[in-house]
Amino acid sequence: MTQPSSHIPSGSEISGLWKQQVGSAKILWGKLTDDEILRTEGQIQKLAGLVQERYAITREIADQQVAEFMAKIKV
Repeated sequence: MTQPSSHIPSGSEISGLWKQQVGSAKILWGKLTDDEILRTEGQIQKLAGLVQERYAITREIADQQVAEFMAKIKV
């Protein structure tokens, strides 16, 4: 039997995947601009901080929202 390859995406692959998800993030967090979302580069902490700031919510709630979003898009 052949073992499945465990491919770890490179930084450029992650960046490309993230660019594809900007629209999904924009639907969820309409107060964020495309540029702001792109600048987070898919980094959970950056995105959560931005969501917390823009929506005036606790960090815990922002972290939860971002974690759920990332789980759905599987980036």
